[in-house]
Amino acid sequence: MVTDGVADPSGPPAQSGPPTGTIDPPSLVELTTRRLREQILAGALQPGERIIEEQITRRYGISRAPVREALRLLAEQGLVEHEPRRGVRVREWSPDDIRQLFEVRHVLERHAVASALPLPTGGDPLAAVRDRLAQMRRAADDGDELSRDDAHRAFHAAVVELAGNRQLELALAPVLLKLQLPMAVNLRRESERRDPGQGLLRHQALLAALETEDVGVVLRALDAHGELAYLDL
Repeated sequence: MVTDGVADPSGPPAQSGPPTGTIDPPSLVELTTRRLREQILAGALQPGERIIEEQITRRYGISRAPVREALRLLAEQGLVEHEPRRGVRVREWSPDDIRQLFEVRHVLERHAVASALPLPTGGDPLAAVRDRLAQMRRAADDGDELSRDDAHRAFHAAVVELAGNRQLELALAPVLLKLQLPMAVNLRRESERRDPGQGLLRHQALLAALETEDVGVVLRALDAHGELAYLDL
């Protein structure tokens, strides 16, 4: 997924040097970043809540250096913010901010679909979209909410990538990073208030609309997608 210079939390780790045939274990920074992201997206750390370095170091049994680097990476992703003389807190988006970010995502997806259809012949042009939906399903079956949330964002990125327009992808990437928490909250509340599989069904419906290659059908599916339905804005 394109991130325009910002680390994508759902993407593969960067590699340096020639491949060695071995996989390095996650660093303390990576583990700390993942744990804090998981707590934020799951609601264990609430928007506006302070994150105190000393408490994190004691809880995880690590030094301050990886905690500070993890918080810096989370700030790049729009999940936390540093306040002068007050420390770090979970980023709090206003209802207007959230609605506007989803509006931007919606505009980019609609433009991408209108540009991409009809899809090219040969192979399966929807393979990436299918794969992201399959990843969402596997993560949900495994109870791995963080991986499900990452696959969820990757699904919407894959829809825009159908247009083959790098500038659209660059425009979408920071929007999806800022929408990490609202998208996760909407899926989680949908699972709690309705059926745990309802979110998957909504995304399956969008894939089914894309399979028709009918622009009108897909645009109506996007309009009815329900990305704000459980945010109580």
